Order: sequence, then structure tokens, then C-alpha cells
Amino acid sequence: MRIIKVRDYQDMSRKAANVISAQMILKPDSVLGLATGSTPLGLYEKLVEWYGKGDLDFAQVKTVNLDEYVGLSADNDQSYRYFMNKNLFSKVNIDPKNVNIPDGTNQDAEAECERYEKVIESLGGIDIQLLGIGNNGHIGFNEPAETFMMKTHRVDLTESTIEANKRFFEDVSMVPRQAYTMGIGTIMKAKKIVMVASGKTKAPIIKEAFTGEITPRVPASVLQLHQDFTLIADEEALSLM
Repeated sequence: MRIIKVRDYQDMSRKAANVISAQMILKPDSVLGLATGSTPLGLYEKLVEWYGKGDLDFAQVKTVNLDEYVGLSADNDQSYRYFMNKNLFSKVNIDPKNVNIPDGTNQDAEAECERYEKVIESLGGIDIQLLGIGNNGHIGFNEPAETFMMKTHRVDLTESTIEANKRFFEDVSMVPRQAYTMGIGTIMKAKKIVMVASGKTKAPIIKEAFTGEITPRVPASVLQLHQDFTLIADEEALSLM
């Protein structure tokens, strides 16, 4: 495990974007595992900026996203596909056929999860997986549990996660209660993993996840076991380490 301490959010975004862009330059047909939420926004802005300058080419890149809300269609402005289209895909030259996100409208959870696992398998696995971390230690939507869920699955979101996500919706009652998410085993198969974290609210869980015991009650703690895991976090997020 490597920890890169940076000054602030902008510095975190730039350094994480450097890691992703280096992967793309060294392997133009890379499979990128992508995340949503407010933390990676600055990273995506950098990638778009560098693409605009001619430094990056997404023509051969393939992507797989971590998760999607159950019940939201791709054109719903709170779906993760909409988020990715708005903040990255529509601004670069990626082939839409190379973009993969769980289908939140598929109510057959078993079929959808099996389909998504096969998609990742067919691509040869994930070259580099981007992660954030929830205040309860969740990665993707793998919530604290008694066991690590290995494959893509449908999950019931915890109240703390619903509360954290309500800022994106008009009302907390509109926040979906379920999501499809890559499992811990799927994430851990990625050749490289990069986590971004920013702000003092993340400090307690960063300390618990990366200095405490490895337990499914803190899903991110399993990353201590990954052979190529890098945490890029600002001074506030690392203030308790």
C-alpha cells in the first residue's frame, strides 16, 4: 500500500489524473474502472482538459463503472450513467460501445449481475480501478456487512449512505434504496487500484480502514491486501494518520 499525501483537493485531483493518464499512455486500450460522486470530479476535469490539449486519446479505452442505482434509467439526471456522460464521456472521444455501466432498469438482479461480471471478464479484467470511500468505509456500494461480497450484486443501501447522497436529490424520499455494485472480489481483481479522498470528514474512516483490522464491517480495509493499491489523499483526510 502506498499513501501519497497532497496539499488539497486540486492537488489530489491532479495527481490522481496523472496516474490514470499514465495508464492510458502506456496502454492505449486500457480498461478503466471508474467511480462517481463529488470526489473524482476534479480528476475528470483534468482528463478532459488534457484531452482538449491533445495529450490524451480515449479512442481505444474501455470503461466499467463501479455501480448504478436500481430503478434509474440512463437519462435520469441522478443516474450514474448520466453523471459519467455529463462529466467525462460526452467531452472526450470515447466510443459509446466501450462504455459499460450496470443497467439500473433491469429488475432481474441475478441476470444483471451475471451479465456485468461477464462483461468485465470479456474485457480481460480491469487495468486500473478508481475508488472513493464512504464515511462508513464502503467502496462502490459495498456496505459494512458480516462477509465480503465477492461478485457484482444488488445491495440495500444503509441509512448513512442514503443520508450522504440526499444532497443530490430534491428530497431524501427520492434517493434510491438499492444499487447494483461490483463486489469486493471483482474490485480486488483489478491490476491497480487508486483511491482518492479529500476533507476532514474522511479522516476517521481513512484511519480506521488503513491502520485497523481487515474486516467486512469496514469494506475498504480489504485494500490493505491488494498488491498495487495507492491512496491519494489531502492533508485533512490524512490528519488522523
